[in-house]
Amino acid sequence: MTTETVHVDLGARSYDILIGPGLLDKAGEHIRAVGCQDRLIVVADAAVADIHWPRVSKSLKSSGFRADLIKIPQGESSKSFQTFSKLLDEALSLGIDRRTTIVALGGGVVGDLAGFAASVLLRGLNFVQIPTTLLAQVDSSVGGKTAINSAAGKNLVGAFHQPKLVLADLNALETLPKRELLAGYAEVLKYGLINRPTFFEWLNNNGAAALSGDLKLMATAVAECCRAKAEIVAADERESNQRALLNLGHTFGHAFEAEAGYDGGLLHGEAVAIGMAIAFQHSVRLGLTTNEVANQVADSLKAVGLPVIPELTGNRPIPSVDALLTRMKADKKSLDGKITLILARGIGEAFVSPDCEIKQIRATLSQALSV
Repeated sequence: MTTETVHVDLGARSYDILIGPGLLDKAGEHIRAVGCQDRLIVVADAAVADIHWPRVSKSLKSSGFRADLIKIPQGESSKSFQTFSKLLDEALSLGIDRRTTIVALGGGVVGDLAGFAASVLLRGLNFVQIPTTLLAQVDSSVGGKTAINSAAGKNLVGAFHQPKLVLADLNALETLPKRELLAGYAEVLKYGLINRPTFFEWLNNNGAAALSGDLKLMATAVAECCRAKAEIVAADERESNQRALLNLGHTFGHAFEAEAGYDGGLLHGEAVAIGMAIAFQHSVRLGLTTNEVANQVADSLKAVGLPVIPELTGNRPIPSVDALLTRMKADKKSLDGKITLILARGIGEAFVSPDCEIKQIRATLSQALSV
């Protein structure tokens, strides 16, 4: 099976996404090829480090790199000011300079945290993404968004900082728990719903097999997602308009995720699945699309085992409508206290809808919470 390359065209900040099996064993070779110097700081959580660091370390050493590993706690709670501060201090204590490259080895949490660190350490260091989860391979590792969470909400403190390279090793997906693989699939399905209706149909026919371990089908899905995101990022790198489409389901989903407490009771991809289902329900309420379309979306999510309605997370009750609206008003896409949503006129016909009426959103949330 060959390695596929997707190019992200951003002028001087352009880079490639390499997709295929066995890339962890060639990480050093590929990182050297993009001009990174000898000093690397690799950031990973403990679980990922135990599984993947020996292979990556061997590859980096064989390519002449001097690499130190910094481990962070596993989970969304690590995207905090406290963990970020510790990461910066540890990186500085290891003796970095402006030729040092920060490497994120892991999922979206590690990529966001390490990328944000790279953006501010010594006023900006080179950055490489080695995503090991499906969600990170198709979404968070591509496009240069980095961030940590705050008490006010998810991803509200961060920076745009593009990587020099993304290595998406499909073999890494074989180590994922089924639930985490499914959470990543929500982001895969998202691209079909935004502007690729034929991809949505392809996923309905092939998604289950890809999730069951067919690497050729998974390679097709990951590459299509990366192409979709690369096109949008190239057109709108800093999310002044079109890039906001990538947040389909996220405004609703982030609110549920924040209310769940980032403790693993509700994974990001699960929250996005719920958010996308509700976004299509809201589109029906506004007369933009039909119940048939909203049901298609819900059925596609449910077919692989993703949630489409809010469920109890751990010991926490389902949040109130008021609590969710408070979270949504703090969303980074909101302007002047007005909520911006990504809505749809059909499958593959998403659009940015600013100044959404709170009364209508309240009604949609009330309906969703009463199911």
